[in-house]
Amino acid sequence: MRRPSKTLFLGVALLLSAVVGLGSCSSALHTPTVDSGEAPIRIAFVPKVAGIAYFDAMNAGGLEAAKRLGAQWITRGPTTVDPAAQTAILHDLVAQHVDVIAVAPNDPRALAPAIADARAKGVHVLTTDTDAPETPREVFVNQASPEDVGTTLVDALMAKTGGSGEFAIVSCGRTAVNLNAWISVEQTYTAQRYPKARRVETVYAGEDTTTATELAKQVLDRHPDLTGLIGECTTSAPGVAQAVRDQQKIGRVFTVGTGTPQTMKPYLLDGSCSMSVLWNVESLGYLTAWAAQQLVEGRSFGPRNNVSPELPAVRYDARSKTMLLGEPLLITQDNVDQFKY
Repeated sequence: MRRPSKTLFLGVALLLSAVVGLGSCSSALHTPTVDSGEAPIRIAFVPKVAGIAYFDAMNAGGLEAAKRLGAQWITRGPTTVDPAAQTAILHDLVAQHVDVIAVAPNDPRALAPAIADARAKGVHVLTTDTDAPETPREVFVNQASPEDVGTTLVDALMAKTGGSGEFAIVSCGRTAVNLNAWISVEQTYTAQRYPKARRVETVYAGEDTTTATELAKQVLDRHPDLTGLIGECTTSAPGVAQAVRDQQKIGRVFTVGTGTPQTMKPYLLDGSCSMSVLWNVESLGYLTAWAAQQLVEGRSFGPRNNVSPELPAVRYDARSKTMLLGEPLLITQDNVDQFKY
């Protein structure tokens, strides 16, 4: 489903943002007024789940890109991480004849038929934040390489534990490609770089912070000699820190994770979290919207892409069809207030 090319940046556009409830899903809409009378490209963003700070920040970045690009940005987030909920949303968006779907798959295999159906019906599909590499998605917008995320998390934790001791991981979805890739890197890197350290357990909390806290407490009870916890996703990072705080183990059990800055701020300040390893989440949303428009307009990606003044040289790997936002950000109590999300 291809539309005529439009000017990349519109001089003046009147913007309307609305939040529309659709069934059990969260929905946000940005509609520009276009002087040419040409219908704007419609980009539908489907996060893993609605209502968490991380995907809210991605959504904000996508809205900003839509403002600059003259596109229409729709957000449809499921209220649970049940793969069937994402599948239903994709089918509905195809029925609405959107131009492109940008999805962060909870379960790539479960979502594969819906992605294939969308492509067969002329809807462009890209993955963002986490991939579905065995599907006909056209590009993956990746926040950082698995090697960079995994090694940075381990290094941050080992800096506090002296490069030794027992640690555990509290992840989110069992089938999330990005999280599993990071965990694989962490396991290999720990064995090679820190032979005196040992991962004793990995547990999965879905996308729920309360569950992550309870699971982390259970891990602490099962492993009284534990020295570290990694919160592998933005909901489990505050969960593991809260568990250490609740069990009064600050300074004895150290935590790191991939939490959003303002969510992690109280834990960074009291020491229940040592460091958050993330990336500019709003920029990831911006890059997602930009890549979506490129697909619809039939533009190819180069090895380096000038996306915006803030993203002047985004790399693209043609072999894996992956765009890479950049290297991880290290967020501590000293710089946490530089980030507003």
